[in-house]
Amino acid sequence: MLTVFGFVSLIFVIVAAVTSVMLNSVLEERLSQQVRSLVTEAGPWLIGSGAEDAPRVLDGLQVPPGTVLVLETADGDRSGAFVDDHFQIETLTTSQLAGLKLDRPEGQEQVRTMTVRGLGEFRVQAGEVPGGVVVMGMSTQEVRATIGELLTTITFATAAGLAVLGLAITVVIRQGLKPLRAVAETAQRVARQPLDQGAVSIEERVPAEQADARTEIGQVGAALNTLLDHVDASLTARQRNEERMRTFVADASHELRTPLASIRGYSELSLRDPSLSETTGQSLERIQAQSVRMTGLVEDLLLLARLDEGQELVYGAVDLTRLTLEAVADQRVAGPEHVWRVEVDEAPVIVAGDTARLNQVIANLLANARTHTPAGTTVTASLALDGMGSATRAILRVHDDGPGIDPALQGELFTRFARGDRSRARSTGGTGLGLAIVKAIVDAHHGEIRVTSRPGDTTFEVALPAKPVDPA
Repeated sequence: MLTVFGFVSLIFVIVAAVTSVMLNSVLEERLSQQVRSLVTEAGPWLIGSGAEDAPRVLDGLQVPPGTVLVLETADGDRSGAFVDDHFQIETLTTSQLAGLKLDRPEGQEQVRTMTVRGLGEFRVQAGEVPGGVVVMGMSTQEVRATIGELLTTITFATAAGLAVLGLAITVVIRQGLKPLRAVAETAQRVARQPLDQGAVSIEERVPAEQADARTEIGQVGAALNTLLDHVDASLTARQRNEERMRTFVADASHELRTPLASIRGYSELSLRDPSLSETTGQSLERIQAQSVRMTGLVEDLLLLARLDEGQELVYGAVDLTRLTLEAVADQRVAGPEHVWRVEVDEAPVIVAGDTARLNQVIANLLANARTHTPAGTTVTASLALDGMGSATRAILRVHDDGPGIDPALQGELFTRFARGDRSRARSTGGTGLGLAIVKAIVDAHHGEIRVTSRPGDTTFEVALPAKPVDPA
């Protein structure tokens, strides 16, 4: 719209300028012709006139308002008179006459512009008379007034035309872009949908009347509908594959529990045989240790699969303060080489959740800090309430002053089988599922977890609603 306004305004300005120049030229030429005619008619009256006779000469002529006459003798004496709008003859003052430049005429057809102080511009013609020079002409005020009225008319016409043009363009553009707005609104609604996980179905489509393939904008709407169809089909296929994989992991984990328990049981039973050789005993101990590790991995996978399905949670009132104190006490025993601190208020922090799973969250975060930091590191667990009323949240923080986490790995910490070997010192191995389990449990409790880390300052923060929520 601004571009159209700019071009139209430019056209109007050019038209106004050209019209004004042409009209001014025509009017000035017409005025020059009138001046020549006036001088010709006044010629007989000017013969024999003296320098003081300008008012008398004008009085004897029938001239229009705005006529000026100046006479100059060979001695340099001047007189001048002017006919005002009321046909009254006004004598020019000495200062007005002194400011005039009366050139000797070079030809009878020469008409020029002369300015009289206090009266404005005149188109005049000079001529010789016996004993001196005469200059006679007419005011250009009427020409200037005509040009001014023309420019005023063009200005108002331009403003009115631009207003009508703006209204017309607005209606036309809004009507023409209506299908595009429908496309944008559909895209915005789709963009607000969470598409990264869970069952997702994109029902939004551009209305059929706004997706007419016969127009350019309609083609955009039709293309967006086709794209949404493909994305919806892909999301459905992804969800189906995720459900199959989740079912497979749950079934496989469940089925592996029995043979692993048997391996562990038989290895423990065999170790009780006093006739075993030292080599055989070491092998059985190794088998037992690996069976224990595999059992833990299977249990973690089974827990994740059940959390994904919305199972494994038994809701009740959970005292997070007590769980935090107990978890720190357990870690003091498991990691005496670390410095353990706890910061909690005297009033207990109560949330709605599964006691066992929330205890697992705290224990995993503390164990993660102990496992991935060197001896002497200070680990601080703090618990506090944030917000008021229905927006109150319980904030659990686990902070350590260890070497920190590589920024390239921070975005992957909560994915399954993510390992931090490259960023933190490790004293023991792990399955890479600990933080994934923590996130799954926190998400199942309608909470949030995030991490900030730099050398000497790493903090895991868990925020949970501090009021009962619907587990569904």
